[in-house]
Amino acid sequence: MTEEGLGDEEALQSYVIRRVESYLLSKGRRLIGWDEILEGGLAPEATVMSWRGEEAGITASRAGHDVIMCPNSHCYLDHKQIDDPNETVGQPEEVCTLANAYSYEPLPNGMVPEEDARILGSQANVWTEYIRDTRELEYATFPRLCALAEVFWSPQALRDLNGLRQRLQGHVATIEARGIRCCTRDL
Repeated sequence: MTEEGLGDEEALQSYVIRRVESYLLSKGRRLIGWDEILEGGLAPEATVMSWRGEEAGITASRAGHDVIMCPNSHCYLDHKQIDDPNETVGQPEEVCTLANAYSYEPLPNGMVPEEDARILGSQANVWTEYIRDTRELEYATFPRLCALAEVFWSPQALRDLNGLRQRLQGHVATIEARGIRCCTRDL
Protein backbone atom coordinates (compact mmCIF):
# COMPACT_ATOMS: atom_id res chain seq x y z
CA MET A 1 0.00 0.00 0.00
CA THR A 2 2.86 2.36 0.84
CA GLU A 3 4.68 1.62 -2.42
CA GLU A 4 1.55 2.37 -4.46
CA GLY A 5 0.50 5.35 -2.33
CA LEU A 6 -2.74 3.71 -1.25
CA GLY A 7 -4.29 5.25 1.85
CA ASP A 8 -6.60 2.49 3.04
CA GLU A 9 -8.03 -0.97 2.34
CA GLU A 10 -10.70 0.39 -0.01
CA ALA A 11 -8.00 2.04 -2.12
CA LEU A 12 -6.10 -1.26 -2.13
CA GLN A 13 -9.22 -3.12 -3.24
CA SER A 14 -9.76 -0.62 -6.05
CA TYR A 15 -6.12 -0.95 -7.10
CA VAL A 16 -6.38 -4.74 -7.30
CA ILE A 17 -9.72 -4.61 -9.12
CA ARG A 18 -8.30 -2.17 -11.70
CA ARG A 19 -5.29 -4.44 -12.25
CA VAL A 20 -7.54 -7.46 -12.70
CA GLU A 21 -9.77 -5.51 -15.08
CA SER A 22 -6.76 -4.45 -17.15
CA TYR A 23 -5.66 -8.08 -17.44
CA LEU A 24 -9.16 -9.26 -18.38
CA LEU A 25 -9.53 -6.53 -21.01
CA SER A 26 -6.18 -7.58 -22.52
CA LYS A 27 -7.68 -11.06 -22.98
CA GLY A 28 -10.89 -9.75 -24.55
CA ARG A 29 -12.93 -10.25 -21.37
CA ARG A 30 -14.85 -7.93 -19.06
CA LEU A 31 -14.85 -7.64 -15.30
CA ILE A 32 -18.12 -8.28 -13.48
CA GLY A 33 -18.04 -7.88 -9.72
CA TRP A 34 -20.37 -7.81 -6.73
CA ASP A 35 -21.27 -4.29 -5.65
CA GLU A 36 -18.41 -4.17 -3.14
CA ILE A 37 -16.21 -3.20 -6.10
CA LEU A 38 -17.71 0.29 -5.83
CA GLU A 39 -15.83 0.81 -2.58
CA GLY A 40 -12.62 2.74 -3.15
CA GLY A 41 -13.41 3.60 -6.76
CA LEU A 42 -14.79 1.52 -9.58
CA ALA A 43 -12.63 0.14 -12.40
CA PRO A 44 -13.34 2.06 -15.62
CA GLU A 45 -15.24 -0.66 -17.53
CA ALA A 46 -16.50 -2.86 -14.69
CA THR A 47 -20.02 -4.25 -14.63
CA VAL A 48 -21.62 -4.23 -11.17
CA MET A 49 -23.77 -7.00 -9.70
CA SER A 50 -26.06 -5.06 -7.34
CA TRP A 51 -26.85 -7.58 -4.60
CA ARG A 52 -27.06 -5.61 -1.33
CA GLY A 53 -30.06 -3.68 -2.62
CA GLU A 54 -30.64 -1.46 -5.62
CA GLU A 55 -28.65 1.60 -4.57
CA ALA A 56 -25.28 0.29 -5.78
CA GLY A 57 -26.81 -0.53 -9.15
CA ILE A 58 -28.32 2.93 -9.41
CA THR A 59 -25.01 4.55 -8.43
CA ALA A 60 -23.04 2.47 -10.95
CA SER A 61 -25.56 3.11 -13.73
CA ARG A 62 -25.49 6.85 -13.10
CA ALA A 63 -21.68 6.69 -13.30
CA GLY A 64 -21.92 5.07 -16.75
CA HIS A 65 -21.37 1.43 -15.77
CA ASP A 66 -23.37 -1.60 -16.80
CA VAL A 67 -25.33 -3.29 -14.03
CA ILE A 68 -26.93 -6.63 -13.29
CA MET A 69 -29.64 -6.25 -10.66
CA CYS A 70 -29.85 -9.11 -8.17
CA PRO A 71 -30.86 -7.66 -4.78
CA ASN A 72 -30.90 -10.30 -2.09
CA SER A 73 -34.28 -9.04 -0.88
CA HIS A 74 -36.00 -10.40 -4.00
CA CYS A 75 -33.57 -12.49 -6.07
CA TYR A 76 -31.89 -14.83 -3.58
CA LEU A 77 -33.48 -18.25 -3.76
CA ASP A 78 -31.51 -19.51 -0.77
CA HIS A 79 -33.78 -17.50 1.51
CA LYS A 80 -36.67 -19.37 3.11
CA GLN A 81 -39.83 -19.32 0.97
CA ILE A 82 -42.26 -18.89 3.82
CA ASP A 83 -42.08 -17.19 7.20
CA ASP A 84 -42.63 -20.29 9.28
CA PRO A 85 -40.40 -21.56 12.09
CA ASN A 86 -40.95 -25.10 10.75
CA GLU A 87 -39.47 -24.17 7.36
CA THR A 88 -36.01 -25.71 7.36
CA VAL A 89 -34.72 -24.98 3.85
CA GLY A 90 -32.91 -21.69 3.39
CA GLN A 91 -31.09 -19.06 5.38
CA PRO A 92 -32.68 -19.13 8.83
CA GLU A 93 -33.05 -15.34 9.19
CA GLU A 94 -34.05 -14.50 5.61
CA VAL A 95 -37.45 -14.91 3.92
CA CYS A 96 -38.36 -14.24 0.30
CA THR A 97 -41.88 -15.40 -0.50
CA LEU A 98 -43.20 -16.07 -3.98
CA ALA A 99 -45.14 -12.78 -3.80
CA ASN A 100 -42.02 -10.90 -2.70
CA ALA A 101 -39.92 -12.31 -5.55
CA TYR A 102 -42.71 -11.56 -8.03
CA SER A 103 -43.05 -7.98 -6.79
CA TYR A 104 -39.50 -7.11 -7.89
CA GLU A 105 -39.00 -4.52 -10.63
CA PRO A 106 -35.54 -4.75 -12.23
CA LEU A 107 -35.64 -1.13 -13.44
CA PRO A 108 -35.63 1.08 -10.33
CA ASN A 109 -37.91 4.10 -10.16
CA GLY A 110 -36.46 7.53 -10.79
CA MET A 111 -33.90 6.62 -13.40
CA VAL A 112 -33.66 8.32 -16.79
CA PRO A 113 -33.62 6.27 -20.02
CA GLU A 114 -29.81 6.46 -20.35
CA GLU A 115 -29.47 4.98 -16.85
CA ASP A 116 -32.11 2.31 -17.52
CA ALA A 117 -30.15 1.31 -20.64
CA ARG A 118 -27.20 0.41 -18.39
CA ILE A 119 -29.28 -2.22 -16.57
CA LEU A 120 -28.31 -5.32 -18.56
CA GLY A 121 -30.79 -7.50 -16.73
CA SER A 122 -31.30 -9.38 -13.52
CA GLN A 123 -30.12 -12.61 -12.00
CA ALA A 124 -31.47 -15.06 -9.46
CA ASN A 125 -28.91 -16.45 -7.03
CA VAL A 126 -28.76 -19.60 -4.92
CA TRP A 127 -25.97 -20.01 -2.37
CA THR A 128 -25.78 -23.43 -0.78
CA GLU A 129 -24.39 -22.82 2.71
CA TYR A 130 -27.87 -23.50 4.11
CA ILE A 131 -28.91 -26.10 1.54
CA ARG A 132 -27.83 -29.63 2.39
CA ASP A 133 -28.50 -31.58 -0.81
CA THR A 134 -29.97 -31.58 -4.31
CA ARG A 135 -33.54 -32.13 -3.11
CA GLU A 136 -33.31 -29.06 -0.87
CA LEU A 137 -31.78 -27.10 -3.75
CA GLU A 138 -34.74 -27.98 -5.97
CA TYR A 139 -37.20 -27.09 -3.19
CA ALA A 140 -35.45 -23.75 -2.61
CA THR A 141 -35.42 -22.91 -6.31
CA PHE A 142 -38.91 -23.81 -7.51
CA PRO A 143 -41.37 -22.21 -8.06
CA ARG A 144 -39.72 -18.86 -7.27
CA LEU A 145 -37.39 -19.26 -10.24
CA CYS A 146 -40.46 -19.39 -12.49
CA ALA A 147 -41.77 -16.20 -10.88
CA LEU A 148 -38.45 -14.40 -11.32
CA ALA A 149 -38.18 -15.52 -14.94
CA GLU A 150 -41.50 -13.83 -15.60
CA VAL A 151 -40.39 -10.73 -13.70
CA PHE A 152 -37.13 -10.53 -15.65
CA TRP A 153 -38.73 -11.04 -19.06
CA SER A 154 -42.04 -9.21 -18.94
CA PRO A 155 -43.17 -5.64 -18.31
CA GLN A 156 -44.54 -4.88 -14.87
CA ALA A 157 -47.90 -3.82 -16.35
CA LEU A 158 -48.49 -7.39 -17.59
CA ARG A 159 -47.70 -9.11 -14.29
CA ASP A 160 -50.46 -10.51 -12.13
CA LEU A 161 -49.73 -12.53 -8.98
CA ASN A 162 -53.03 -14.42 -9.04
CA GLY A 163 -52.51 -15.25 -12.71
CA LEU A 164 -48.98 -16.42 -11.89
CA ARG A 165 -50.27 -18.69 -9.14
CA GLN A 166 -52.76 -20.24 -11.58
CA ARG A 167 -50.08 -20.74 -14.24
CA LEU A 168 -47.73 -22.23 -11.66
CA GLN A 169 -50.16 -25.09 -11.01
CA GLY A 170 -49.35 -26.42 -14.49
CA HIS A 171 -45.64 -25.57 -14.23
CA VAL A 172 -45.30 -27.28 -10.86
CA ALA A 173 -47.04 -30.40 -12.16
CA THR A 174 -44.62 -30.50 -15.11
CA ILE A 175 -41.59 -29.89 -12.89
CA GLU A 176 -42.62 -32.53 -10.35
CA ALA A 177 -43.37 -35.03 -13.15
CA ARG A 178 -39.67 -34.79 -13.95
CA GLY A 179 -38.80 -35.79 -10.40
CA ILE A 180 -37.92 -32.27 -9.24
CA ARG A 181 -39.11 -31.22 -5.79
CA CYS A 182 -41.03 -27.90 -5.50
CA CYS A 183 -42.20 -25.84 -2.58
CA THR A 184 -45.97 -25.59 -2.96
CA ARG A 185 -46.68 -24.16 0.49
CA ASP A 186 -46.84 -20.58 -0.86
CA LEU A 187 -49.07 -21.25 -3.85
